[in-house]
Amino acid sequence: MNSDLVYKLVGLDSKGWSWLWEGANNVDKLTPAILSLLTLAIFLYLWTSKVSRKETPPLPPGPRGLPIVGYLQFLDSDLHRSFSELAHVYGPIMKLRLGYKLCVVLSSPSLAKEVLRDHDITFANRDQTIAAMAITSGGRDIAFSQYGPYWRMMRKVCVREMLSNSSLDSSYALRRDEVRKTVRDVYTKIDTPINICELVFLTNLEVVMSMLWGGTLGGEESRVRGEFRELSGKIVEYIGKTNISDIFPILAPFDIQGVEREMKKLMPWVDRIFDSIIDDRLKLNGEKGEQSSNHKGNKDLLEILLQLNEQGDTERPLTRTEMKAVLMDMVVAGTDTTSTTVEWAMAELLQHPEVMRRAQEELDDVVGVNNIVEESHLPKLQYLDAIVKETIRLHPALPLLVPHCPSQSCIVGGYTVPKGTTVFLNVWVMQRDPQVWNNPLEFQPERFLRDAGRCDFSGNNFNYLPFGSGRRMCAGITLAQRMLMYLLASLLHSFLWQLPKDTELDFTEKFGVVLKKKIPLIAVPTPRLSNLKVYV
Repeated sequence: MNSDLVYKLVGLDSKGWSWLWEGANNVDKLTPAILSLLTLAIFLYLWTSKVSRKETPPLPPGPRGLPIVGYLQFLDSDLHRSFSELAHVYGPIMKLRLGYKLCVVLSSPSLAKEVLRDHDITFANRDQTIAAMAITSGGRDIAFSQYGPYWRMMRKVCVREMLSNSSLDSSYALRRDEVRKTVRDVYTKIDTPINICELVFLTNLEVVMSMLWGGTLGGEESRVRGEFRELSGKIVEYIGKTNISDIFPILAPFDIQGVEREMKKLMPWVDRIFDSIIDDRLKLNGEKGEQSSNHKGNKDLLEILLQLNEQGDTERPLTRTEMKAVLMDMVVAGTDTTSTTVEWAMAELLQHPEVMRRAQEELDDVVGVNNIVEESHLPKLQYLDAIVKETIRLHPALPLLVPHCPSQSCIVGGYTVPKGTTVFLNVWVMQRDPQVWNNPLEFQPERFLRDAGRCDFSGNNFNYLPFGSGRRMCAGITLAQRMLMYLLASLLHSFLWQLPKDTELDFTEKFGVVLKKKIPLIAVPTPRLSNLKVYV
């Protein structure tokens, strides 16, 4: 707006208000100037507001919901499906309010790329729920800590020292031992119904515990295993539960659903287990006068954390609370998702016996009928790899990933996503998009054979993001991939599997942080190899 325009407006305003000035009998000669300035101010406010609205993109479209509660009461318990249905109405980016919480849901690969690649740093924070903060001592773990020096340091330690390919290669012996124990255990239960998820969970737990603290607990190992199994289930359940206190912060002090209270009840349990483990290791180190190690002299994660604490390799020493939070993270993340995925894979194979038969034929060709499966066989099992990838496409362990939270307002898909918004990426619907995947609801491992390089777990193909992408993608991809393939290969190579009599498969989902089968898979094994040495 130039000066001439301002003068014209002031002059127009003066003429319009002249009757009032004359009627005032010149009692107050300041009135004309005040009224002129007031009118000009209103005009300028309206004009600048209009310009501002043009410069700042609007919020994404979405359902209105009701006052105060927002759209909460209209959502189904299976959030990934509810979000999918809403996306058909409002598009691949939409907003909805859940109480006082503003949520944005993304349902397209291009929008996922904007968040996880183009604006990666902005969206590198997590939505820190009350349940997560209670069990992680205020976000001192890796999964829920905010992006910054502490998170970078801890992720670097875990990935470089424990989860790198070289570290995993050196710890193969312990994984082999635990998988062979599982095969022997199943062999003792021939023709007996077995809970697949429970079987795999316990195997994974043994592997993770050995990698974390080297299996140095002696007689305490059995007790700790049972406690961790129960503890992990409760943690996953409460973190995935919708909490009124998160949606209405004003109600947080009342903890109406008791989520925070229940999580805090678990903390003494967590402290007792890990304090015992840490104290035993410190005592062992003191007696030996040296640091402990696991197979082939490879340090376990606990020893690495203690070393960082003692040598001051970080900007500040790690507290015991922080060490326990990271160890707890690794136990929960390394067990529940893998066991759930193997369960889904076995369910799909029982539903598609021709796929199971082809997988077992491949195993016979690569491994042989007189040998046991080794990790060295896994790169040659291309069809089994396709089965794993197709299982994760249809049944991603984390259907909405772990929600992100922008550290500042950002433009995504032409819309404004305000600072502090909870951002969900619905990979469940992206990986079932008919525009990307032919017959997306059908279980077809062959799709990954036709274009083997099309999808991997690296997060570079935004049509396929089971482990996320960017800075906050899953740190345990390498271990998860090995354990999924190794366990599934061993179970299929050693046994024939069938459903118990008079039972049918049920693929109903149970939504949570981890997408589980609502009805656990029970299957009956019989030996398929004639060489009994393979089993014992």
